[in-house]
Amino acid sequence: MKIFAIGDIHGCLDQLQRLLKKIPADPEQDTLVFIGDFIDRGPESRGVVDCVLELCEIYAGMVCLCGNHESMLLDYLEGVEEELYLQNGGSTTLNDYGISLLDPPRIRKAKIPADHLRFYESLLPYYETDQYLFVHAGLRPGIPRAEQSAQDMLWIRREFIDSEADFGKRVVFGHTHFSAPLVAENKIGIDTGAVFGGRLTCAELPTLNFYQV
Repeated sequence: MKIFAIGDIHGCLDQLQRLLKKIPADPEQDTLVFIGDFIDRGPESRGVVDCVLELCEIYAGMVCLCGNHESMLLDYLEGVEEELYLQNGGSTTLNDYGISLLDPPRIRKAKIPADHLRFYESLLPYYETDQYLFVHAGLRPGIPRAEQSAQDMLWIRREFIDSEADFGKRVVFGHTHFSAPLVAENKIGIDTGAVFGGRLTCAELPTLNFYQV
């Protein structure tokens, strides 16, 4: 069994569709892992979620992690941390769903299709196999995985990236974008800034082959 892990998409539907045609994944045998941040900033957040939902019907092994942007959207729908979401590119996703900045929380949620809302609410904080631990942003060094905070798994940056700590398993993460995949003994970073003019990256494991568009 192979694992194909895809980095932060941020509404870049065209790149996602082209990447999916490029990766040699077997829907019946292999696992497809999305590292989170499907939405915001890019032009087609709603289309990305539609695409991923279609993939859920095709792949026997499919894992979708929660990114900080999905977390912020769920907060916004409840009327929590509204400015934070808007400051982080949330308006593109709200526009996709026809949500006005004047809409109260009850109306906001009603404008999200039921299958999309279930998708956002079902996203996992992390996923692990015998060899790897997949998480959106990273882990705080020196803290057991079971005691990691949701905030760190969604938002942490330099404390994790700069650490040479042994996390028990090699950590595959997104959130912080690099010009090329980050490959270290203890971690693999696969956000290569698709929405910022970079590439969308997929890492094939355990061979560590990279596919990009």
